[in-house]
Amino acid sequence: MIETPYLLFLGDAPDPLAAKVAQGIKDWRPENAVGQYRMEGCKADMGLPDMDLEAAKAAGAKTLVIGVANRGGVISPAWKKVLVTALEEGFDLASGLHNLLRDEADLVAVAAATGRTLHDVRIPSVKYPIANGEKRSGKRCLAVGTDCSVGKMYTALSMDAEMRERGMKSSFRATGQTGILITGDGVPLDAVIADFMAGSIEWLTPDNDDDHWDLIEGQGSLFHVSYSGVTMALVHGGQPDALIVCHEPTRDHMRGLPGYKLPSLEAVRDMALTLARVANPACQVVGYSINTQHMAEDEARAYLADIETRLGLPATDPFRFGAGKLVDALATL
Repeated sequence: MIETPYLLFLGDAPDPLAAKVAQGIKDWRPENAVGQYRMEGCKADMGLPDMDLEAAKAAGAKTLVIGVANRGGVISPAWKKVLVTALEEGFDLASGLHNLLRDEADLVAVAAATGRTLHDVRIPSVKYPIANGEKRSGKRCLAVGTDCSVGKMYTALSMDAEMRERGMKSSFRATGQTGILITGDGVPLDAVIADFMAGSIEWLTPDNDDDHWDLIEGQGSLFHVSYSGVTMALVHGGQPDALIVCHEPTRDHMRGLPGYKLPSLEAVRDMALTLARVANPACQVVGYSINTQHMAEDEARAYLADIETRLGLPATDPFRFGAGKLVDALATL
């Protein structure tokens, strides 16, 4: 188990979205986040107290969590001095990067010498099966997006919280490093061998009560040329009964791909539904989740109202305005 509470390491994150791991922990497990550590040039701010290692240790922090999810998931050489010093001062390290802590010889040596622990949460710990496509009992909802990092995890977590408050049966199913750090369980899907990705999602969402909903954390986008493979595994392995289309309307291109414009909501709706019905012919798109964090409230509400009028389904920002509309849509299925 990863010891809490955490000091969230933001490093030299070039923008707030690059620190989405830290943001997710701060928003969904604030009791585990005592402060943030920012290096010179960091453009992210979680609104937590800025702390050095000594202050964080005095505040009770046990683990330094790398809260940055950069392109390629690499440990920057600029971070190394901080990570080594953290081990020497009694912190464990936790990371969800592709660049594993256990593959860094200097970190391994210092951890061994100091008796500290390196936690790599992006390591599959289960021998997953190959997907068989057999129908499972229970119900499943998958968030799909126009792009990566548009709010698919927040959508599923917000819906799960709303359903639990109503007394409905639901489980949030984490499929990425941030979700795993928040909930303590899940499948690190983008680190699973390709042949077993869909099977890992079948394993994650097994047979359940007929009125139980698995809320599956989405990844990537079917339209993102870098990350479409993980999305496809979720669409088929998840066998969703319902899809929520997620979007961030203020972007002018795909994340990390300046030459690619975002697809329309209609294009994502039609593509995702066509592919989902391969595994579950009864699948339906039931609503739209819009990340309006960069919009004024009146602008956001007008945008949501326009989507509902144009596309004929409920639309909301579940983190800002609540997930009630989306849960209502699931309750009718």
